[in-house]
Amino acid sequence: MNRESARWSATLIAPAFVAGAILLTIVIAALGPSAMVPPLPGPGRQPPYSLDLRPDGHLVVALAAVAVVGGAIGLVAGLYGLRRHAAPDVHRTRLLVAAGCLAAGVLAFLPPVGSADHLNYAAYGRIAVLGLDPYVTVPSAVPHDPVAGAVEEWRNTPSVYGPVATGVQALASWVGGDSVRLTVFVLTLVNAAAFVATALLLHRVTRGDPVRQRRAALLWAVNPLVVYQLAAGMHVDTLAVAFVVAALVVESGVLLGLGIAVKVTVGLVALGPAWQHRRDPRRLLLIAGAATLTVAVAYWLAGPHALDQVLNASKSVSFATPWKLVQRALQAVFDDGAYRAWIQTGSLLLMVVLAWLLLRAGAAGRVGSPPGAPESGAGEARLVALAVVVAWLFATPYALPWYDGLALALLAMVPASTLDWFVVGRMALLSAAYLPARQLDQPPDLSWLVTVVRTQVVPWLLLALTVALVWWAARAGARARTRRA
Repeated sequence: MNRESARWSATLIAPAFVAGAILLTIVIAALGPSAMVPPLPGPGRQPPYSLDLRPDGHLVVALAAVAVVGGAIGLVAGLYGLRRHAAPDVHRTRLLVAAGCLAAGVLAFLPPVGSADHLNYAAYGRIAVLGLDPYVTVPSAVPHDPVAGAVEEWRNTPSVYGPVATGVQALASWVGGDSVRLTVFVLTLVNAAAFVATALLLHRVTRGDPVRQRRAALLWAVNPLVVYQLAAGMHVDTLAVAFVVAALVVESGVLLGLGIAVKVTVGLVALGPAWQHRRDPRRLLLIAGAATLTVAVAYWLAGPHALDQVLNASKSVSFATPWKLVQRALQAVFDDGAYRAWIQTGSLLLMVVLAWLLLRAGAAGRVGSPPGAPESGAGEARLVALAVVVAWLFATPYALPWYDGLALALLAMVPASTLDWFVVGRMALLSAAYLPARQLDQPPDLSWLVTVVRTQVVPWLLLALTVALVWWAARAGARARTRRA
């Protein structure tokens, strides 16, 4: 019975739902400006292109909901079928990777979907090109500028992104000039290149194992949630992921430093190589020194305020995390934001405990492969990086769905485990919570998506998922200790 259901999952359910979800994402972008797609000022002859049909908000939000839910079903079905079914065909896996890369290429010529973050990127690049400091100057300070003035949200917030991200944004602004549309197009090309590079790297690093190669393709290249959030959503996280995945593949401190200089939180991945080379001080010093020097130079060039907004953002609590529930409870006791210290302390403790439990489960062979297995070394570094990143994602008070792309890329670099379901479930829930992530042009009668789903339902579901993850990791490690005893 299990084998038959696995065959259906692998050959029928997964392809239909995965392909359908990715096509729906492309359709939403192709329809043009809507509740899901911010308008892009600029000459219509310039890319990105769309049909400019201006569809009803109810329609595009419904299409996005179907893409997220259907995509999650297809992804789960594909992973389940892969575990139970016969070894997949290598040529079909290559076709999957090619299809995912093609989808990313198509989406590069369509307007970004889901949020308005790309307008912020364009504005920060424009501010830098104008000779101002995007880490100090906010978009609202140049309201009459055709690019900075197009920002929808975060108009009064300086850049939170690293110097390499700002450099890419400035390059895009230099090419795009006064056109928001052309500026965003350059950014989408960079984003697509990063997505494709990650897909190819994951395919290469899993070569020799058809099952792992197919799983890597499912977790990244044709993962409908990743395509929706990172390829179509065009978030800076895609570039950061590409750098750190490459760093883990070739063991490069420079690439690791570039990733951190895109988005500082990916620096958690550095703990993987540090653990791997803990008994080889020379190699550890070489990688750590190269990474540190790269980050130091990048931030030195960016100026003294490059980390200001990162420190401010670390105190924030996003709507869909379980910490929002804690915040509401603590606000009744503490005044003037004093509750933030309690939340920060609690999240740090949870992260440390969860990372330790996941590492212990990994040592038991419950997460990836155990140290001492044939791929110990590089595989051990990836396992440690994965455990720390997953612990951070489940513990952090501020998280958005596209942050999970890093965890999925790291998952693709280690063998399958129960952890797959926790990470996929988390990204699916957060994706559903942020339908859409932009605030303007939303139908008023869909406000319950924010007031109910985002701020009530999803935080409780994520709390339950976090408790389940802690319970599973603790039991996995305990079983290993019992067997050794």
